[in-house]
Amino acid sequence: MAIVGKVVGLWTLGCQLFGVERFLMMTVDEPDMAARCSDRLKEIAITFGLAQIAAGADALTVAEGAIGDLCSAEYYRRFLLILHICGDTIDRMDDVATSGAAMFHFDSKSDPVRAKAIVGDRIGLVGNIDNVQAMYARGPEVVRYEIRACLDAGINMIAPGCAIPLATRLENLLEIPRAVEEWSSERA
Repeated sequence: MAIVGKVVGLWTLGCQLFGVERFLMMTVDEPDMAARCSDRLKEIAITFGLAQIAAGADALTVAEGAIGDLCSAEYYRRFLLILHICGDTIDRMDDVATSGAAMFHFDSKSDPVRAKAIVGDRIGLVGNIDNVQAMYARGPEVVRYEIRACLDAGINMIAPGCAIPLATRLENLLEIPRAVEEWSSERA
């Protein structure tokens, strides 16, 4: 089983440090300043990511919670092109597929069938089991259903769409490898 670490993305860090309104207005009114800030914040993300790899992480995901609903596809192309975005990202899947990344971790708010249809084989897709409605609030049967839907859609790696709530039941977490193994054995 792979250990996947996570670093917080540059826009989310910018919104946390400067305030959401101030940082987003900076991208419009002072795009060069926003770019310089992002370059400095990138140093923090890289340092933290390298520390996770040194501690045993097999892969990293860059999580951008701030941009799913706050950043247009145009600004995504201009400033970001990252590996995870919270929210519905169907409108930028084509850009994601041209980013040069091997995989894109996407949120449960994006339909896996539509996402796969857009990206094809240009980039692998990771996700997108609903972390709240399936993983936290429901039982293993709902988790299994979502996993099967993702696998049937051609999603390359199964994972929660975003951070798993701390109070998620263990039985729901254990259902992830079980459902993947069951689905795989049916196709062997």
